[in-house]
Amino acid sequence: MLNKLSRLLDEAGISLSDHQQQQLVAYVELLHKWNKAYNLTSVRDPNEMLIRHILDSVVVAPYLQGSRFIDVGTGPGLPGIPLSIVRPESHFTLLDSLGKRVRFLRQVQHELKLSNIEPVQSRVEDFPAEPPFDGVISRAFASLNDMVSWCRHLPGEEGRFYALKGLVPEEEIALLPADLCVETIIKLHVPHLDGERHLVVVKANKV
Repeated sequence: MLNKLSRLLDEAGISLSDHQQQQLVAYVELLHKWNKAYNLTSVRDPNEMLIRHILDSVVVAPYLQGSRFIDVGTGPGLPGIPLSIVRPESHFTLLDSLGKRVRFLRQVQHELKLSNIEPVQSRVEDFPAEPPFDGVISRAFASLNDMVSWCRHLPGEEGRFYALKGLVPEEEIALLPADLCVETIIKLHVPHLDGERHLVVVKANKV
C-alpha cells in the first residue's frame, strides 16, 4: 500500500515525508478495520480508499489559507484527517453528530499520535466557534447554501468556506446569499478518480 500511495502522490505532484505517507496508510488500515463493524464508508477496498479518500482529500491542502480549520460533517475524518497529516502546522476540529464516528476519530488520534486534531460530537448549528476559524471545510456535507447557512457562525472575518465538489455546482452558486461570493473555483487533479473534482472557495463580500 505504501508503494501504491507513493506512486499516486507522484502522479498528483505531491511531495510528502516517509512518516506522513506511513501515517496516511495507517489511517486507511484503521478505516478498513473499523469499517466492518461501524460502516464508516461505502468504499470497501483499501486501494480504492487511497484514491477516493486520501488523494481526494490531500489535493486540497495547498489551497487552504490560515491555520485553524473545522471539517463539518467529517464522517470518518474526511478530508480532515488526511489534511491534518499533510499540514501538521495547522489545527483541525473534526465535527460530526454521530458518536460511533467520533469514537473512531479518537482512536485514530490516539494510534497515529495526531496532536493537531480535535474530534467533537455535535450538530454544527450547536457548536460555538470561539475563536472563529480561518476555514470551514466540507466534503459531501450539503449544498453550498445549506453549508453557509448552517456554518455561518464558524469562520472569522477573513475566514472562508471550502466546499469539495464534483462538477461545478452552478445552480448552488447562483443561490448563494448576496453577502457571500465565490472567491475562486479550483479544478482538482486526482489521478485515477472517475469524474471531475472542484474546490469552491466562498467568502464574505467586503462592505
